Amino acid sequence: MNHPFGKRFKLTYIALLFTALCSISVPSVAGNVILIIGDGMDDHQITIARNYLVGSRGKLTLDQLSLRSTAQVLTVDDENPDQAIYVADSANSATSIASGVVTSIGRVGTSAGDDKDLVNIVELAHLQGIKTGIVSTASITDATPASFYAHVSERGCENPEMMVEAENYYRLMVDCSQDLKSNGGLGSISEQLVDSGVDVALGGGMTHFLPTVEGLDQTVLQLAEKKGYHIVTSASELANQDSGKLLGLFSPITMPVLWRGENDRVAEKPEVSLLNSIHWMLGSVTYPEPMYCEENPEHLGMPSLASMTAEALSRLAGEDAGDDTFFLMIESASIDKQSHERKACGSIGELQQLDESLELALAFAENHPDTLVLVTADHGQAAQLVPERTLFIDIPVPVYSPGHLARIHTPEGAIMGVNYATNDFFSEEHTGVNVPLLSNSVGQGLVPAMVTQPEIFDIIKNHLLK
Repeated sequence: MNHPFGKRFKLTYIALLFTALCSISVPSVAGNVILIIGDGMDDHQITIARNYLVGSRGKLTLDQLSLRSTAQVLTVDDENPDQAIYVADSANSATSIASGVVTSIGRVGTSAGDDKDLVNIVELAHLQGIKTGIVSTASITDATPASFYAHVSERGCENPEMMVEAENYYRLMVDCSQDLKSNGGLGSISEQLVDSGVDVALGGGMTHFLPTVEGLDQTVLQLAEKKGYHIVTSASELANQDSGKLLGLFSPITMPVLWRGENDRVAEKPEVSLLNSIHWMLGSVTYPEPMYCEENPEHLGMPSLASMTAEALSRLAGEDAGDDTFFLMIESASIDKQSHERKACGSIGELQQLDESLELALAFAENHPDTLVLVTADHGQAAQLVPERTLFIDIPVPVYSPGHLARIHTPEGAIMGVNYATNDFFSEEHTGVNVPLLSNSVGQGLVPAMVTQPEIFDIIKNHLLK
């Protein structure tokens, strides 16, 4: 099996591109902000990835940032906005970061209760002529990236065909009739991206750009080209683009992850004997066999998050950008998405992609000293680092996790236990834990020891727009 321990930062294209970028003589610009969001990246996810990527005594790039803070995730009930909800989704939590306003689950850039559009940091940046970029390994219309440029009442309204009584998942219907252009709204999320003026948008989601624009006879993709976007769909095209606005769509929906469990295995339930099913103190339990992590063949040919980050930085602050200030949001989306599916190896590989992108962001900041680099998460996730069997193994009672357990061979030669137990449904759930807020040295004096998520918006705004 393939153990990619020490395989980091060896992408030739990234190295060449970023060497060229850092060699450009650009005076220090005031107020750049690079915001990196690990979707679902709580301390469990970071520790699990650290153990696998660099060993339990090693340090990720994340671990070497100058400032460590924590962020309280806030959510409210849609029908009663004064009532707190203690576990968020990506839409409302990303909206808090992007706009500084607490809202309800599922909302993208809109307020709870009265459904008002909330001004976001990208719109504020554009008012001052500041360049902006959005990069994600999810669909570029997914909840987290969309919260930085769009306004809809329901996150599932990603394209013109999903606006009215559309089935989202498991026969749940979404309806954004009030957001139709014909009803005075701004349209679907993909339509709003094209209209947003974002300079660089890179990720998955081609599916959401193929439907016809409301009221027109052209697709959203054709409208994007008409609005001046260069469209790229492969890693090779990304590496050979001229200047100008750029829209990269590299997969139909979420981009395939870097790693997967051995033979695509996921976490599995321990198996109990018949006697144990009769009484919990009797019988025996059999644990899932340990697995290796391996490269995901579906990721072959995909641009990495680091290569998308490098291209975005090159366009926002390259030679043609001069002294322009910029805002760039980078999301490693499938830390969360793989946890929903109980796929620990996928989450680990996605966190490695975040760490590689952070390395590039910090290298950029070294050459542009007023660049604030922030790393945070939108919410916690289900993965827990647990004993790979149980601490009570020597007690003559079959003690075992009631959840789904992945026992992973690590490059250190040990076995790591990752447990999922928020439910027994097809998808695990988020948790309400605080999430990390990390910063480079520019954050000293700007980032308090603890914040609420809307205060992250204030930190970004105060640095970007000063």
